[in-house]
Amino acid sequence: MKNHFLHFAFAALLILAFSCSQPGKMQGPDPLVSHIDSTVRPGDDFFMFANGKWFKQHPIPASEQSNGLWQMIQDTINDQVLAICKTSAALTDAPKGSDKQKIGDFYYSGMDSITRNRKGIDDIRPQLSAIDAVKDLDGFAKTAADFRALTGSALFGFYIGQDDRISSKNAVRIEQGGLSLYDRNYYFDTDKRAVLIRVKFVEHMTNMFKIMGYDDSKARLAAENTMKLETAIAKTSRKREDTRDPLKNYSKLTFKQLQSAVPNFNWALFTQTAGLKTVDSVIVGQPEFLGALNGYFKSFPLGDWKNYLKFHLLSHVASYADDKTFAESFSFYSKVLEGIEQPQPRWKRVVEQTNGSLGELIGQVYSKEYLPKGTKEKLLEIGSSIKEVYAQRIKSLDWMKPETKDKALDKLNGIIMKVGYPDKWKDLSALEADRSSYLKNVMSASQWRFNYMISKYGKPVDRSEWDMYPQTYNAYYNPSNNEICVPGCNILVPGFEHVLADDAILYSIIGGSTFGHEITHGFDDQGCKYDKEGNLNNWWTSGDSMNFYSRTKLIVEQFNAYIPVDSLHINGSMTQGENIADLAGISMGFEAFRKTGQFKMNQMVGGLKPDQRFFLAYALAWMINTRPEATVNQVKSNVHSPAKYRVIGPLSDIPEFYAAFGVKEGDAMWRPENQRVKIW
Repeated sequence: MKNHFLHFAFAALLILAFSCSQPGKMQGPDPLVSHIDSTVRPGDDFFMFANGKWFKQHPIPASEQSNGLWQMIQDTINDQVLAICKTSAALTDAPKGSDKQKIGDFYYSGMDSITRNRKGIDDIRPQLSAIDAVKDLDGFAKTAADFRALTGSALFGFYIGQDDRISSKNAVRIEQGGLSLYDRNYYFDTDKRAVLIRVKFVEHMTNMFKIMGYDDSKARLAAENTMKLETAIAKTSRKREDTRDPLKNYSKLTFKQLQSAVPNFNWALFTQTAGLKTVDSVIVGQPEFLGALNGYFKSFPLGDWKNYLKFHLLSHVASYADDKTFAESFSFYSKVLEGIEQPQPRWKRVVEQTNGSLGELIGQVYSKEYLPKGTKEKLLEIGSSIKEVYAQRIKSLDWMKPETKDKALDKLNGIIMKVGYPDKWKDLSALEADRSSYLKNVMSASQWRFNYMISKYGKPVDRSEWDMYPQTYNAYYNPSNNEICVPGCNILVPGFEHVLADDAILYSIIGGSTFGHEITHGFDDQGCKYDKEGNLNNWWTSGDSMNFYSRTKLIVEQFNAYIPVDSLHINGSMTQGENIADLAGISMGFEAFRKTGQFKMNQMVGGLKPDQRFFLAYALAWMINTRPEATVNQVKSNVHSPAKYRVIGPLSDIPEFYAAFGVKEGDAMWRPENQRVKIW
């Protein structure tokens, strides 16, 4: 097999030399051919076979935690957004309050390192002083609410979101949170990496308290006590895999019941300070977490809580302050946790933050000037094709009863597809930005987002709203809206700048790993519990549920066996929703691709048959080489499996892949037919 593919790759490159010169096609070497590492057997490790040569030629930059397709596309987007920022910043006479004034001034303030270093952390001194002035728990609750927009999820997650049982209503949501490390596991795991991280974390907090003005001994004591507090919070947090069941993470309480259950925290003062005049009820994800927090408000001294809030405040804004504060934050969160050796250049960090804060404004320019012609139409074509395939798959299922199939088809037909860019944009007129302070600009944008969220309470859910920008290389499924969102930049493929790639690539990357993946989230172990209107409502018969979970159990077992780094296994339970979506998505994508002209006419592109091209494109979609430290973080705290296993895992279950690349018994990826997972 190895010699066959050495010959295959060489022949393909010869054909490529002629095919690439055709106008309107690829602007460079075909990535599906040029990335192949022919020293690897495709049936042993298809991920490395498809991507290995590129990995050898492109080591991970010192400023990044990974390198690959996502980084390449993000770099392209960053360059495009940079052009928008520079053009806006050059307009020194832009009208006050205009989109270009805000974009230009925001970017300019971020690049102004002289002012940033002169100011240090002066811009949050008023907030730090306010925390110092707190005299009791009521004052602490008010201060925590005052700075909620600036401190992330300090104490707990608090937001306005759809009621899972009444999807048309916006509700107050409270979830467990309050941790500085990525997951509760980091506070308890006994492996060398976890132990070292805890030691380094206390050192980092000590240095952060010193930046606030604490002397050495006071800073160390504050750090140690904050670590004890966060460890207690982590101890009473549910494991991530236990937060996957929406039914078990839904408890609706009246506001009076909330105050009675957690009497040591003044909820009325907190919500009113946050901007909510009256609250009738709240949805609590993990009631036992709030119960434990109630006890901690008394068992830990007020001084510890004040230091905890100070650290979260500074930690949240550290990247936008002076170089010293940024360097300290980078040294722990990037270097220790992710293994990144050096920071990204300033312009890239500022561009990404400007895009993150003002993405709605930048997106309006981006969608007009940088998306290939026909983007929205092509996305709708592929998405509609995937939905048609899904409908046929549901109709032919042998494990689902007709009454459940009817409801599944009803839900599928009701899925809303938001593609390309929004038809209407959010109004950011109230958001202010100038050139005086980068940190203030970031805080202003954060406060705007918080106020915008709070303003939704008591209003009907706007189902037309987007939660991503057209320049965001990602996608999502929202079960409460029964919708998928695929931003326009997902159409981008390196080597096909300004033109659309061939259908084998688009139906694999866009059809399989995007539309097929996201639609499946409506039917995975979580999404299957929501009906077509987005309400938690069991529409399955008990027998169908048992059949479904007997199949999902197989994919949990499959992924539990994978070991990405050291002796660390993937958590099959925690990642099962994404693994189900990957498997079903690529299966649906291939079935939809069969209906295209490229497949029907068996068109060879770059020396590749259509089916080979399709599966190589799927490996390209996850062409990501990640540092071991970052892989450990992902396995411990992320519901997505590492990129390599998002390729070899689902492909090991697909017979069409076996046929395309001659995978046989004895190959590392070969699985007996009775162990191959098939759900949808």
